[in-house]
Amino acid sequence: MLFCSVVGVAQVPRPTPTEHAQAVISFQQTLNAEYRNPQESPLPPAVREKFTGLNFFPTNYSVCVVARFVRDSSQAPFPMPTSTTRRPIYQKYGELHFTLEGKALRLNVYQSLDLKQKPGYQDYLFIPFTDRTNGHGSYGGGRYLDMRQGQIQNGYAVLDFNQAYNPFCAYSPLYSCPVPPPENRLPLAIQAGVMSDH
Repeated sequence: MLFCSVVGVAQVPRPTPTEHAQAVISFQQTLNAEYRNPQESPLPPAVREKFTGLNFFPTNYSVCVVARFVRDSSQAPFPMPTSTTRRPIYQKYGELHFTLEGKALRLNVYQSLDLKQKPGYQDYLFIPFTDRTNGHGSYGGGRYLDMRQGQIQNGYAVLDFNQAYNPFCAYSPLYSCPVPPPENRLPLAIQAGVMSDH
């Protein structure tokens, strides 16, 4: 069983178990609604017509952690590899430092330079990652977490792996999806968030 600990003195409160359970249900309902919506869904029409909901790991409060955020935008923008030949331009925005299973871990946070230009997405941050459930319960190509800049307060942010979701290319080869960089490979199994359909 994973456990969570706070790195440093937390400036952002970790949600209570009740608040967390409600937030996870809301996330799952929103994601399922998007997958039912023909305008947003990555599912092929024939699959979408039979869609009843995504498979999720059981809600796991222990992988909702308060992480210390370190701003780092000193690296030059770079072309991020994807599942196709497309190479969108991203820039490292910073790092999230946290502890799970007694291990001090880090995930890089990225910002899409293209998405940054779109209204409503100027503050959108992207956290692609892999863990040891990939291909063993979760999608083999890794999963994603989203964050907004406003969620980072006084150098801390809540990082909830229960809100990890699959890239669209998990559902259709028509999509081109960023591949999690080597530095975002976590050396443990995080049984939370969206599972694999296969």
